[in-house]
Amino acid sequence: MTRLHRRSLLLGLPFLASACGLSERPYAEQRAWPITLTRPEALPPRRGGLVLEVRSLRAGAGLEARGLQAVQPDGSIRTSFYEQWAVPPAEGVEEALRRWLADSGLYAAVVAPGTRVSADLVLDGAVTALWTNLADMTAKARVAVTVVDARAASRRILLQDTASGTVGLAATVAPAAVRAQIAALAVVFGQIEDSLRRY
Repeated sequence: MTRLHRRSLLLGLPFLASACGLSERPYAEQRAWPITLTRPEALPPRRGGLVLEVRSLRAGAGLEARGLQAVQPDGSIRTSFYEQWAVPPAEGVEEALRRWLADSGLYAAVVAPGTRVSADLVLDGAVTALWTNLADMTAKARVAVTVVDARAASRRILLQDTASGTVGLAATVAPAAVRAQIAALAVVFGQIEDSLRRY
């Protein structure tokens, strides 16, 4: 073997070793977590009541990604690649909020955009927080909402509010983070329901 061939072989050995190491690493499969929560008590629709339309919620800055998010002790945000929400968070929160309000007994119906039922009230908003905070071991959820009277020609704004929920985080693993964030969302939904009762 010539000196040149020997040198080429030696240079290639580290690459081969690293490639073998990569092939031996266990495959980490992505997990998708649904945003599912139910109102503690499901009440029947209010006979003769108003119809509420819950429109698509916008995603706040940085919340477009599906990966679970955690605020690190230094203030930076880590977004997980392997632990994700089953759908974009704003989409999941919107659907869960629609079901929650449908079970509140406040309205004759709670509908999504595009339905043929004429809405009396329209709820619009944005998910501005949905993450865990590792510095104080809490989970945080926050949703800003605006409710408009669709019956008035001027489409008068009835409510502008931000609901916020914080609950304790038992552990940093994904199942605990998901449970805590959904519990924080339940607090948020309860606040939104209470705000809507006056209308």
